[in-house]
Amino acid sequence: MTFTFDKTAYSNLLAEVAPKVIETEEEYERLLVVAERLTFAKNRTQEERVLHKLLVKLIEVYEAQNYPMDLSAPYEILQHIMEASGTRQADLVGVIGSSGVVSEVVNGKRSISKAQAKILGDYFNVSPSLFI
Repeated sequence: MTFTFDKTAYSNLLAEVAPKVIETEEEYERLLVVAERLTFAKNRTQEERVLHKLLVKLIEVYEAQNYPMDLSAPYEILQHIMEASGTRQADLVGVIGSSGVVSEVVNGKRSISKAQAKILGDYFNVSPSLFI
């Protein structure tokens, strides 16, 4: 399946969103809303995927400069992503293991394996490295 990149459609998306280097909290909040909408959108177009990637990079740069974080434990990151996306533990049963395994992983009683990190990365459309 080959996707063709539609420059006109992408130009229209760019005109609508007007992404730029984030310099203010207001701009950060605005682009965060757009990025979150695209993150959880079903059947994103190729142009939406490219825009999403750009917005995530802009947001990451702003956050690294303005919100330096202590390293969070992988299970804490998983809890945050689950909360932000409205995902319940029950939703991950069968995805990364049994209900017991899911509970232990989510609550930090069991570490996340590399295979589970890859699955979680695909499931949430994020880098698996967040969970390692």
